Amino acid sequence: MKNLGLILCIVLASLQINAQEKKITGIVTSASDGLPLPGANVHIKGSKQGTTTDFDGKYSITAELGDILVFKYVGFIPEKQTVGDSQIINVALKEDQNSLDEVVIVGYGTTTKRSFAGSVSVVGTPSKAQLRKQEKKRFHNKIAKQLAGKTAGVSVRGTKSVNSTNILYIVDGVPVQKSYNSLIEQIKPVAIDKVNVYKSSEAIDKFGNSAKDGCIVITTKSGNYRIQNDEDYANINENDFERTNLSPLSTFSIDVDKASYSNVRRMINNGQPIPGDAVKIEEMVNYFNYNYPQPTDEHPFSIHTEVVNTPWHNQTQLVRIGLQGKTYENEDLPTSNLTFLIDVSGSMSSQNKLPLLKSAFRLLVNQLRPKDKVSIVVYAGAAGVVLAPTSGDNKEKILAALDNLQSGGSTAGGAGINLAYKLAEKHFKKNGNNRVILATDGDFNVGASSNSDMKSLIEEKRKSGVFLSVLGFGYGNYKDSKLETLADKGNGNHAYIDNMQEAQKVFGKEFGGTLFTIAKDVKIQVEFNPKKVQAYRLIGYENRLLADEDFVDDTKDAGELGSGHTVTALYEIIPTGIDSDYLKTVPELKYTQNQAKANFEDELFTVKFRYKKPDESKSIEMVHIQNTKISDASIDMNFASAVALFGMQLRNSKYYNKTEVSKVIELAENGRGEDKEGYRAEFIRLVKSYDNLK
Repeated sequence: MKNLGLILCIVLASLQINAQEKKITGIVTSASDGLPLPGANVHIKGSKQGTTTDFDGKYSITAELGDILVFKYVGFIPEKQTVGDSQIINVALKEDQNSLDEVVIVGYGTTTKRSFAGSVSVVGTPSKAQLRKQEKKRFHNKIAKQLAGKTAGVSVRGTKSVNSTNILYIVDGVPVQKSYNSLIEQIKPVAIDKVNVYKSSEAIDKFGNSAKDGCIVITTKSGNYRIQNDEDYANINENDFERTNLSPLSTFSIDVDKASYSNVRRMINNGQPIPGDAVKIEEMVNYFNYNYPQPTDEHPFSIHTEVVNTPWHNQTQLVRIGLQGKTYENEDLPTSNLTFLIDVSGSMSSQNKLPLLKSAFRLLVNQLRPKDKVSIVVYAGAAGVVLAPTSGDNKEKILAALDNLQSGGSTAGGAGINLAYKLAEKHFKKNGNNRVILATDGDFNVGASSNSDMKSLIEEKRKSGVFLSVLGFGYGNYKDSKLETLADKGNGNHAYIDNMQEAQKVFGKEFGGTLFTIAKDVKIQVEFNPKKVQAYRLIGYENRLLADEDFVDDTKDAGELGSGHTVTALYEIIPTGIDSDYLKTVPELKYTQNQAKANFEDELFTVKFRYKKPDESKSIEMVHIQNTKISDASIDMNFASAVALFGMQLRNSKYYNKTEVSKVIELAENGRGEDKEGYRAEFIRLVKSYDNLK
C-alpha cells in the first residue's frame, strides 16, 4: 500500500507540473517603428532552454508559470517578462542609445576617442561644396546594418562594441547604399587607415538626417576605395511565342532549384532594386509545393495537367504541367556518404555567410543516422580535410568540427571541389547516396574559377556517380550564375539560404529531396496540336531549353528529381482563330506545307517525359495526353499563376499585359489554401511590401 501511495503521489505531482507548463507565443518588435525583429533571442532565465524569433519576429517556447523570459536583440535593451496566465507575450524592445558611443577603430585594434586623442584625426565638417557633391550620391533611405562585434573585419574585443540597427556608412567620402552594406566587411584590415564611429546627435550635425541613427566613417590608406555590388547572374532572354505550325515541339530540362525565390525575397526585404536576370520564374514557381498525387505505378513520379483561361489576358489560355516525385521517409533513404565542402575564405566572414552556414548545417547533422557518414573539406587560399568520414551517431564530433571553422584568405574553389570529390569517391557507397554539399557565396578567385572552368570541372566529376548540392549564402558578391552552373552540370540542386527559416526548409522539411535523387536527366517534350493551338510560350526555363533532338539523346544532361520534389511548368497558349498582337505575320512557305491531321480533334497537346534511374544510363519514356477541356482554376493553379505573374512584373516582361500588382495579390489569396507552413502567406506579404516600395 505504501508503494501504491508513493506512486500515486508521483503521478499527481507529475500531472501538476505538466499542468503548469504552457506554450508561450508572441512577436518581438522594435519599439521605435513596430517592425518585427527576426533572430531575436528568447530564453528562460536560469536555464538553457531558449529559442529565436522567425522571419516575422514570431517565437514559441514552452515555459512554466512564474518563469522569467528574457528577450535580447543586438543593439536593443534586453527585456524580461514573467510568465503569467496569458499564453501570448508580445515585446517591443527599445534601442540601446548607449551602445553607439564613439569608438575609433584602427588597423591593429581599437580604442576610445578619449584615450587616443591627438593621434587620430576626426572627420571634420564638410564644406558646402563637398556636401552638395555628397548629396548627389547619398541615398536618403535608412542604411540598415547590424554590427555584432566586428567592423570591416577588425576585431573590437576589449572595448565597447558598436551595435545599431540603422547605420550610415561613408567610405572615403562616399555614402554607401543599403544594398551594398555587406561589402563593408570585405575591406581588408590592412587597407584601413582609420574608422570613426559617431552617435546619432553628432552624426546628424556632421552628415545630415541620413545619419540620424549613427554614422561610421571609414578612411582607407589609398583614399579612393569604392563599394560596388559584385553579384553575378546569368543573362536571361525571355521566351517568346512560337507558332505551332512552324515549331510544334517544346523541349526542356526540369529545374527543381529554388534559389531565385529566396534571393528575390532577400532583396525585397532589404528594400533594394531587383536585377531582372535574378528573377527565374520557374524557380519562383517551384519554390512552393503543390497538391499533386503521389505516383502509384512503377515510375518514380506522377503527372498532372490543367488548362484554364489566363488570368492576365482574356485571349489566351494557361497550361500547367506538374510532376510529383515519390516521397520516401528519412529512415527509408539509402545510406548517405556526404562530403561537406565549405568556403571559409575572407569573403565568408559576414554574419549572413559562415555563421549562418554553421547554424544551417547543424540542422542537417542532427538528422543523420548512425549508418550515414560525413566528411568536411574546407577551402580558402588552399583546400584541406578538417574531418575524416565520421558516423552520424557521433554528432558531437561533427558539430565541433563545424563550430571551429574560421574565415580568412582567398578562394580556391576549384581545389576544394577536386579534394571533396576525391574524398567522396574514396568512400563511395554502392547503392547509397553519395553527395558533395557545397556551401559558398560563389566568389572563386584562385585557380580554375570562371564559369566555363567550373562547367568543365564539374562535368568531369559527375562521371564518378557522386551528386552535388549547392547552397548559396550572403550577398554583395553572390555569384548566382556560377552556382547555378555547378548544380546544373553536377547532377544536383541549388538553393539560396538567406535566413534560418530557409535553412529549416531545405534541411528540415525537404531533407530527402535535398539529398536523395530518385530520377536523373528528366526531360519534358510537349507537342501542341496545331488544330487547337495557334502559338505557345514556355514561362521561364530559359536556361533549361533543349534542342528537340536532345530529348531522345541519352548522352544529353538534364535535371534531377529528388524525393518528394514537385516540378511545375506553365505555358501560355493562343488558341487557333485568335488575332493576337503577340504574333507577327510570317510569309507563306514555298516548298513546305504544314497541315494538321484530321483526327485528334479532342486533344490539346501530348507531353512526353524521359528520365533515368539514378544508377542507370538508359532513359525511360512516359506519355500523357491532355484533352481540350478548359476548367475552372484550382487553388494551386491560382497560386502558381500569381507567382508567375509577379515574376513577369519583376522582370518587366512584355507579356504580363500591364496587369496591376493587385491582381497578383487577388490570385494568391484565392490560391492560399491550407498553407500549413505559411509560405504562401509570406509570399503575399512580400508582394504587398514590393508594391509599397514602388
